[in-house]
Amino acid sequence: MTPLIDPHQLSAAGPTEAATAGGVLVALAVILGTAFVCGRLAVRLRQPAVMGEIVGGVALGPSLIGLLPGRLDAVLFPPEVQPHLRVLSQLGLVFFMFIVGYRFDTAHLRGAGRRVTAVSLSSVALPFALGLGLAVLLQPWFDASQLRTTGWLGPALFLGTAMSITAFPVLARIIAERGMHQDPLGTLSLACAALQDFLAWCALAVVVAVVNAQSPWALGRLALNTVVVVLVLGCVVRPALGWLLAPERRRAVGGPWIHAVLVTGTVLSAWVTGEIGLDAVFGAFMFGAAVPRDRIDALAPEVPERIEQAGLLLLPAFFTVTGLAVDLTGIGWHGLVIVAAVLVTACVGKFAGAAAAARLTGSTRREAAALGILLNARGLTELVILNVGHRLGVIDTRMFSAMVVMALVTTLMTGPLLRRVAPRGTPPPSLRARSAAPEAVSSNS
Repeated sequence: MTPLIDPHQLSAAGPTEAATAGGVLVALAVILGTAFVCGRLAVRLRQPAVMGEIVGGVALGPSLIGLLPGRLDAVLFPPEVQPHLRVLSQLGLVFFMFIVGYRFDTAHLRGAGRRVTAVSLSSVALPFALGLGLAVLLQPWFDASQLRTTGWLGPALFLGTAMSITAFPVLARIIAERGMHQDPLGTLSLACAALQDFLAWCALAVVVAVVNAQSPWALGRLALNTVVVVLVLGCVVRPALGWLLAPERRRAVGGPWIHAVLVTGTVLSAWVTGEIGLDAVFGAFMFGAAVPRDRIDALAPEVPERIEQAGLLLLPAFFTVTGLAVDLTGIGWHGLVIVAAVLVTACVGKFAGAAAAARLTGSTRREAAALGILLNARGLTELVILNVGHRLGVIDTRMFSAMVVMALVTTLMTGPLLRRVAPRGTPPPSLRARSAAPEAVSSNS
């Protein structure tokens, strides 16, 4: 009789699994150590720590340590280790997106007047249109063997969406670190970024649906499934959590239960949206936005902080996985042209769109310039969207690398440029004078 488990196979597989597990641990140690050092260096250079972590992740790829003798990147992150790092990075990304949704506060948009609406729409529409045009112009240079879609529509829609992004979390951190979170300029930019983020995530969902759907019926089914998920989260999950966390309940739910519910709901929501054809980040974001934040903050405010810390611990793995896909060593002349075109298009689109709309709605030149600089920051949110596009196969490795460079440059330049335009904690006089105007919005970031 043949045994169900062959002991010879088991003994043979053991050392291999142990070696892989050891490789993952070594890789994580390198990733976390590099992230910490680069984060501290970034703070010393008056940049957000997360930007140092992102640069460290890119540096661990073929673009920097891969240039050293012996291909150190391949030694530290061999092929058998990379799938495990991708799983960890996806988990960190899911927890991060839950926190983004959890802290997405519509109070930023309440009372927002015509200036917020005009600046937001303009600084989304102009870079979106420029991204569409850039994709059409550069299509002959795309590597068709790396794309999973034919034609120009998918890449053009995605590039337009990626150009339209403003990194709300990084922007909030920059504003808080500069003492601008109570200034009209800071609150105005946060309101614009919140509205832009909402529009950009909606646009990305449409792009994913168009690319994944192979027929009009498939597109309709994906849209219907998405609506069902949103309705379930809003009409079933949110009321159920509200009842579970009600303070008048005889047996109040403690922190461990809330932690288990939030983590399980986040992971399940990410899995559901991944199964219906959207990316997992949408499910985590929507679940975070659906939970009753006021009751969680009242009962167990430490639980979201623990989830955030878990995400922050694993996010360096996401930065490194992104860095492993970025290869600037062999982009060639066409690649340099693409990088330059992407940078110019991104900066001109965001800055001109925001500044022009601000000027037309009564802002001074200095205000308009400051808004354009702030809304040009892409940061971590851009990397999330770029990884979605890379997995979808709507951009090739060269365009992916160029867009990552753009995300880094536009965010790193925000602080130095802002220091020249708006001194720390001192908004332009005209903004101070209008701080009580109806369109001024409050910020609790």
